[in-house]
Amino acid sequence: MGYGNLRQWIEQLRKDKDLAVIDAPVDPYLELAEIHRRVVREEGPALLFTNVKDTPFPVATNLFGTVRRANQAFGTRPEQLVKTLMGAMETLLPPTASGLWKEKRLLLDLLKVGTRNVPQGEAPVLGVCRSTEPLKELPRITGWQEEGGPSLTLPLVYTESITHPQNHNLGIYRVQIYDDSKAGVYWQKHKGGGFHHREAEQLGEPLPVSVFLGGPPALIAAAAAPVQERLPELLLASLVLGGKLQMVKDPMGGHQIPAEAEFAIRGLIAPHERRAEGPFGDHYGFYSAPRQFPVMHVQRIWHRKDAIFPATIIGKPRQEDYYLREYIQRLLAPVYPLLMPSVKALWEYSECGPHSLVSAVVRESYPREAVVSAYRILGEGQLSLTKFLLLTNEPVELAEFPKLLESVLERFNPASDFLVYGNAAPDEQDHSPNAMNPGSKAIMLGVGNPVRELPSAYTEGHLPGITEAIPYCRGCLAVSGASYEEDPELPSRLIAALRAQETAWPLVFVVDNAPDSVRTQTSFLWTVFTRFDPASDIYAEYEIKSHHIGYKLPLVIDARMKRDYPEELVPREDIVQRVDRNWNSYFPH
Repeated sequence: MGYGNLRQWIEQLRKDKDLAVIDAPVDPYLELAEIHRRVVREEGPALLFTNVKDTPFPVATNLFGTVRRANQAFGTRPEQLVKTLMGAMETLLPPTASGLWKEKRLLLDLLKVGTRNVPQGEAPVLGVCRSTEPLKELPRITGWQEEGGPSLTLPLVYTESITHPQNHNLGIYRVQIYDDSKAGVYWQKHKGGGFHHREAEQLGEPLPVSVFLGGPPALIAAAAAPVQERLPELLLASLVLGGKLQMVKDPMGGHQIPAEAEFAIRGLIAPHERRAEGPFGDHYGFYSAPRQFPVMHVQRIWHRKDAIFPATIIGKPRQEDYYLREYIQRLLAPVYPLLMPSVKALWEYSECGPHSLVSAVVRESYPREAVVSAYRILGEGQLSLTKFLLLTNEPVELAEFPKLLESVLERFNPASDFLVYGNAAPDEQDHSPNAMNPGSKAIMLGVGNPVRELPSAYTEGHLPGITEAIPYCRGCLAVSGASYEEDPELPSRLIAALRAQETAWPLVFVVDNAPDSVRTQTSFLWTVFTRFDPASDIYAEYEIKSHHIGYKLPLVIDARMKRDYPEELVPREDIVQRVDRNWNSYFPH
């Protein structure tokens, strides 16, 4: 059985000497976030702020901000159970007496999955109820100076279908605090909460919404998981927890509440009511644009008598959410081959934010089966938001991006294996689409036997307009010269120069600072894959035949900052200096 609530996990961290308690006064406006980011950058301990300005509640952050903490918080048992379950499908389908007997241990484990109602007197979350100005005492955490206001950064937002209440969704959607009784809910149209909201609006009915904070760590993992619409997140939470998830009826009616949560906020979203939400620092490392989103009218808040407020800070990878997403990927990895039989392994790179880059090892049992696999991946739930998809049939470790990219480039035929699609559905947070190309995707295939040797060092001489040319890996070159503002046509001239010298480099990225971009896998993926739109920023010579675009090598991708991109997240200098001055008071020796 995993940790049953947040405080059990915090107490374990205290015993492990992996928790820093900060008793010094801390401002939730920017100061708390700057402390958090520095500790995450150093893979430091979890943080418990006990003296946060204008709130009686202590604030806990960085609870999952290392590989070790994420693994310990959720355990390896859920991962092994999912692997066993996927492996047992052939035995259990169709069910037979011998098959059921063979998998009896697995079936006994599955009987532990689900929810269990507990009496209201046994639910700590019902300790205090506030219905007048219900949000008044919550910490007003603001992570970046240009943000539109304070927000809940680790909210577990729960909704149900108006017509089919058994269809529920639990997701981590940002909640902006407007005042003491109203909040804005940022759920995207393609997410479960967005589906429920659209259905309620079409019926002209208000949508009840509950926001949970804290509870078992397993509940946070389930809310963050990109699971299928029909897979209940509460059951996934129970599976990760390793036992029944305890729920309690709200004495005042409405959704059930996780009994061990720290806070439970209940409200209604009226149909067709919108208000500006944002800007906010996002997972891509930039400011998201302000947009109109639904308004939640908060009716009441329940919380423990000694509640701890869980939070995180969003920003340029790697942040705490990176480690949470990596754990979830490992947990769900065995499921993908069951959903998509031709897909042997799949990986999404958290270093460049959600949905920017995905790779897969696929089956190629007949010619062009990899293309079928690509379409299958791009039609699967949130994977449909993928911007750049790389496929190979080689058994490479996908998390090691340089090896994956080299495997693809060795086998890649640009005339048939590179597909670009415009007018596609993008992630709403992705800032790279523009008015000309409101959303696009690219697929790069590298299957079969190698067709070329890849260069590892650049020895081809000076390129006009280029001041730096540094390999990232074999076959992939990062170059830099003038900025996009100074020379938007640089990639077009670069293509001509590279083809004239018959370059051996199949893939070239134009970046603002080549030495910085190639320094690590994280720096490369973040620099490159958050800064281009496939339909607008990929350059190559090509010919059109039978309505198919056949590209020619090399491919040049312009991954420089563009004039219409949002501002990169950079902390305010006076806050940096304040934290410098006060560092020893936060962490006294």
